[in-house]
Amino acid sequence: MSKAFFIDTTLCTACRACQAACKQWHGLPAEETINSGSYQNPDDLSFNTYKLVKMNECMIDGSMRWLFFPAQCRHCLEPPCEYMAGDSSAIYKDSATGAVIFTSVTGKVAGVDDIIGSCPYDVPRKSDKNHLAKCDMCLDRLQNNLLPACVTVCSSGAMNFGDRKTILKQAQERLLVVQNKYPDAMLIDPDEVSTIYLVAFAPSKYSESASAKAGSFDLTRKMAFKKMSRWFFAKAFTG
Repeated sequence: MSKAFFIDTTLCTACRACQAACKQWHGLPAEETINSGSYQNPDDLSFNTYKLVKMNECMIDGSMRWLFFPAQCRHCLEPPCEYMAGDSSAIYKDSATGAVIFTSVTGKVAGVDDIIGSCPYDVPRKSDKNHLAKCDMCLDRLQNNLLPACVTVCSSGAMNFGDRKTILKQAQERLLVVQNKYPDAMLIDPDEVSTIYLVAFAPSKYSESASAKAGSFDLTRKMAFKKMSRWFFAKAFTG
């Protein structure tokens, strides 16, 4: 059965244990960073950082608030990146879990930047050899009946994981509770993704790429179809 994350940002304390656990499990190196005036570190997702707790200090209703957003791949139900790649050996959706998986073959796919640009959430990152990387839902752990590394270390209850149907119900029930305190609270794109966020305020206050732009999924599918059509005709006429 397809799996899903539920990330309740109203419970996130920005301890960054999830960020560290992701690094540790995947054997990803630390990155050299600079003081940019924020506790957020590093500055952005990268080829070696699959999960990043984004931090935004802002004024809301006359009060200063810290908004925390554990950014990662959304594992879209119909992944634009997979459409754009047009090569199941490079990017594929795991049939058992719904995890969107990037392989080392991404480095051989033409138009890597197009794949990156197709993501409505600005997630994929490339190496200097044009390989792509991102959160893989800890697929190896799931295949051994273990939870994703980030979920196991979350002490506040912000990170949740399970069968998608159960997670979606949990998210909807939690939303009703949170709306008693934050009337504008919402779930971000729950019908499109398998990483479902609950936010208390407008998604844009947490991150520019917190939610998908209207029509972005359909636009990417059209672009991917166009790309595959060009490839088909090129092969047909060149033999």
